[in-house]
This record gives sequence, C-alpha cells and structure tokens, in this order.
Amino acid sequence: MTKEELKQRICDAVEKRADDIMNFGQSVFTEPELGYKEVKTSAKVQSAFEKLNIPYTTGWGITGVKARLKGNTSKKTIAVLGEMDSIICRSHPSADENTGAAHCCGHYVQISDMLGVAMAFRDTGAMAHLGGDVVFFAVPAEECIEIEYRNTLREHGKIKYLGGKEEIIQQGGFDDIDAAMQMHVTTTADSSGSIQIGGSSSGFISKLIDYHGKAAHAAAAPHLGINALNAAMLGIMGVNALRETFREQDYVRFHPIINSGGDLVNVVPDYVRMESYVRAASAEALVHYNVRIDRALKAGADAVGATCDIHNLPGYLPLFQNKEMTTLLEKNCHTIFGMNHIEYPPHDAASTDMGDVSQLMPVIHPWVGCIHGALHSAEYELVDPRTAYIKATQVMAMTLIDLLYDDAQGVEDILAEYKPRMTKAEYIQFMDSIH
Repeated sequence: MTKEELKQRICDAVEKRADDIMNFGQSVFTEPELGYKEVKTSAKVQSAFEKLNIPYTTGWGITGVKARLKGNTSKKTIAVLGEMDSIICRSHPSADENTGAAHCCGHYVQISDMLGVAMAFRDTGAMAHLGGDVVFFAVPAEECIEIEYRNTLREHGKIKYLGGKEEIIQQGGFDDIDAAMQMHVTTTADSSGSIQIGGSSSGFISKLIDYHGKAAHAAAAPHLGINALNAAMLGIMGVNALRETFREQDYVRFHPIINSGGDLVNVVPDYVRMESYVRAASAEALVHYNVRIDRALKAGADAVGATCDIHNLPGYLPLFQNKEMTTLLEKNCHTIFGMNHIEYPPHDAASTDMGDVSQLMPVIHPWVGCIHGALHSAEYELVDPRTAYIKATQVMAMTLIDLLYDDAQGVEDILAEYKPRMTKAEYIQFMDSIH
C-alpha cells in the first residue's frame, strides 16, 4: 500500500468514527476534573483502550495512561498526547457546581482526538505498514493551577513537579519516545475552521509568596502592628516599577493573585499569601527576571518591617516546535484545511508543559481554530465540532504516517539533524535548581 493510499484509508476511518470521537469528547466535557484529580477521565480513557484492545499502563503522573500500538518494526516511537484536566471557571455555563471546574481550555477535544487517531489506526490495521510504534498518552495536569495543593502533593512525595508532562518526564515515561505531537483548540473567526502551525510559547517559574507581619487592633493600635497586606501591595508595586526594564523580546509576565489577605477587617493583617508566575521566552530569561522580581517583592516587606518568604517552584519551559515536523504537518493541512485556512502565529506569551517535552525531542503543537470566546473564559464555546474532532485528528494521523512510513524514514531523517536543547539529565538539573 502506498503512503497516500494509507493516508486516505486513515482519513476515511476517522470519518466513520466521527460519532464515537465526538461522544467521547462530550462525555469528558460534562465531567470536568482538575489536574492530578482526573480519576473519572482516566477511567474513561482506560475503558476506550480496552475496547480497542490496545495494551496500556497507568500511574503516569498519578492519573496518566500510556498505550502503545506496535508497527511492523519498532525502530522509532512517536507519541500522540491528549490532556485530561480542566480549569476553574465558575462562571462558565458548564462548570461543576461543587469544584468550579470547567473544560473551557479545550482539553476534552485533545483527549478525544488522541483516541480518534488510535481508533483509525486500529480499525485499518495501519500499523502493519509502518516501521515504528505509536504511543497514545493521556496526560494529567497541564494547567498549572491550585499550586498550594500541588505543592502539598510534592511535600508528601506523590509528585516531584507541578505539571503532568514534567512529572512523567522524570518518571521515565518519555524515555522510549523519539518525537511527540498534540493539538490544542483556539479561537477563530473563520467559518470553515483554521489551523495555526509553528510558533513558540513562553515558560514560567511558579511562586508562592508569604508575607509575615504582626497583628494588632486596626483602629485602636495600628502602630503596634506590621501590615503584611501593605507589604504585599508594595512588593507588587516594586515589580511594576521594573516593568519598563523588561525587554520586549523576552515576553516577561508577572500576574499575581492574593490567596489570603487577612482574616478580620479590624485586625492588622499579619499574614498574606500570594501566588504567581514569572513568565519569559527562554530559560535564561526566566532565571534572570525571577531574581529581580524576588528582590522587588522582598523590598515591599522591608519597607514596612515585615518579612517575605518566597517559594520558587519549577514551572514550565518554553515551547519550540520542530521545523521539519511542522513542514510535514503543513503539507497535510493543505489537503484537509486548504491553504487559505492555515495561519502562522507569532510567539505566544502563554505556557504549556509541552514546552518541557520540546526541550528533549522534536514536537509539534498546532492550534486548531474551532471555538468562539477566549480560552479560559465563561464565553468559551465550541462552534465547529467537525474541525475540532475530524480535521484535527486527520492531519495528526496523516503526519504520523509521514513519520513512520517506509521503515520510519521520516522521523529518522528528522532525528539525524536534530539536537535537543537539553538532555534528560540536564533538564532534571535545571528544574531542581529552581527553589
């Protein structure tokens, strides 16, 4: 069977599985779960693999599931990733009334498309024509939220890193994988659906910031207290005073929230906890700006006689997509999306733990235009299910064939010229240096 014949067979199989793919996505959408808590979603994924008779292992990043289809040889392995977690958006119409979790991040589409690829490859027997394996990896905890909770998991030894892919990297889950791919939804005004290919995104260092003061009666004896909330406000102002020194090409972001800002209005706040990220476009910039921001935050405490304890936690590294894999994806997008519906985005100041994977191996991470409203907002709405579930699945499946056909020559050619930004040992060393 020629490569083009195999691609057509795969695309036809995705079409036949359209209802199954969409129904799975809707099932996940209606039961959103937060990172490292995706118990129901993980069980659904496992059940789907069992129905497809694809062997899998569990326990990757607590809830992650890793399945594998073998080719006619196993020279190389490509992973298709799908994220299981949601975010907190209590104002979204579909938010869980107890947890506030809502799938306005689009991860339910990712996990469904990953399974859609698995269905098509299983249904067609495509692996007999490919010279490598495909791993289908349902991964947890991409959204770096509930940092206090996750830090508790770290302290209890249940995880080492905050993000799911990072945790799986250190567990060894990517040790037998040569390249990886996943998709993500994004906003579009294109009624025919669109896809963004290439591009990069920032990384971040996560922070828990504690200000300690001294309680006193806020009206009768404020002179006897030390106001931790004022210290925090001054710390934020100090960071704001640095913003003019942030270089545009570094895409620096600092966006704190106050988790605890005092207990009673008539008591001088003696404890304030803030949570934030420091984002930047390179690992070097992350370290550079984090030192300066820490200094400004501590200066706020010094100004009023408070103390400031900063707990820096390893966040995510910047995303860099492989140009050669992107070229293969682009050619397949010509067929499925049409040239007029392909976009080439600039650098994105947001972050994903797919960036961590991209430090170690070639990856692609296209953004599929199929929603209205901003990601992570109450206005999020999937308006183009066909683009989300069918077109995106088809282009990923076709790109897999390009990589693994002809005894995996496509990925062999890419790896021959590829140099990772970090080895796994260097990655672990960098992550562990952040404290």
